[in-house]
Amino acid sequence: MGESSERVAPQRLSLVTLGVKDLDRAGSFYESVGFQRPHDLPGIVFFRTAGPVLALYGWDELAADAQVPSEGSGFRGVTLACNVDSSEAVDATYRAWLRAGAKSVREPVDKEWGGYSGYVADPDGHLWELGYNPSTDLMEIGPDGILRLV
Repeated sequence: MGESSERVAPQRLSLVTLGVKDLDRAGSFYESVGFQRPHDLPGIVFFRTAGPVLALYGWDELAADAQVPSEGSGFRGVTLACNVDSSEAVDATYRAWLRAGAKSVREPVDKEWGGYSGYVADPDGHLWELGYNPSTDLMEIGPDGILRLV
């Protein structure tokens, strides 16, 4: 790449906003699986994570803000992930999400690369991979819960 006088945007992910059909239901769901909800603003719910802030916003309102059509179903080309410390923790997390109202997409299984993971969909169909990656050669989860590439 050649030099450019244009400033490059910082490599960061600050906020993940999910469009939801029912803000109260979605907020209660994420609280029930352990996300901390420090405060809301009118029409938007915020949660703390070990990384970027997770926000919930009305499905139609979010589409309108982005100026795109709000209809959509099936695979959206995105998954979110929650990495935990062991295969047993994956199973416990998976069961907790199902009890909270998530739908099972794929039960946790051993992966060919040595990890263990499964998929659930939240009440609005957003896919979450719940996984454990034992590799410390390429990445690690610190005591603060932040996934770091080594």
